[in-house]
Amino acid sequence: MIPLEDNVGDIIGKAQRGLRISDTELAEKARVSSQKIRDLRAGDFDELALLRVAPVLGLAPRALCELAKGEWHPQKIDQRDGLAQFNTHYHDMAVNAYLVWDPASHATAAFETGADVFTPAREPVPGAELIEEGKRFRLGNLQIDTRLTWGHSPGGMTYVVTGLAHPIAIVGDSLFAGSMGGGNVSYQEALRNNLEKILTLSDDTIICPGHGPITTVGEEKEHNPFFAGRI
Repeated sequence: MIPLEDNVGDIIGKAQRGLRISDTELAEKARVSSQKIRDLRAGDFDELALLRVAPVLGLAPRALCELAKGEWHPQKIDQRDGLAQFNTHYHDMAVNAYLVWDPASHATAAFETGADVFTPAREPVPGAELIEEGKRFRLGNLQIDTRLTWGHSPGGMTYVVTGLAHPIAIVGDSLFAGSMGGGNVSYQEALRNNLEKILTLSDDTIICPGHGPITTVGEEKEHNPFFAGRI
């Protein structure tokens, strides 16, 4: 089983950085000590403190506590029909790659492999064809549409594949099972794009992130602390 990309400490840290809330400010608003904030980021579980901190950071308290207790992991996705995930290591990071194919024609597309074929226009790579939001590809009986989901990176792109038993969204680092990218370019845009362009897809849409396990839109709407209860 591929572990979740982020723990509760990572999630709190991302939300703090994105909202630019210091330990002192967060402690004052949540009515806990600054040391308790540091303890939470270090992985020290305190349910009452989490319940106080979560709303200040715009996080769903129940979902955050579920993760802290290890009570949730996305259900395993059947990868036999048109989708395969590969988990490799690059330096000290586990990185996912995906194959999506049309079972009838066997036409195949590879994602997150580093191959210089197509790349977002906002993040050009020499020798690659630049693509903008709204680009549409045909792959046998499958259709691949592009959605700009920037925020973690300038050109973060989500590829939505339809034509299989379930829709598939290849999301890169925009969204993780139970978490999201760090919003390195814009935390607010990362939140908005995830909400409006990924989590508005049907609940059965399979989400294929750049790190961590595969999940679904329905699971993330219920269990992701950044988004639970917001859709």
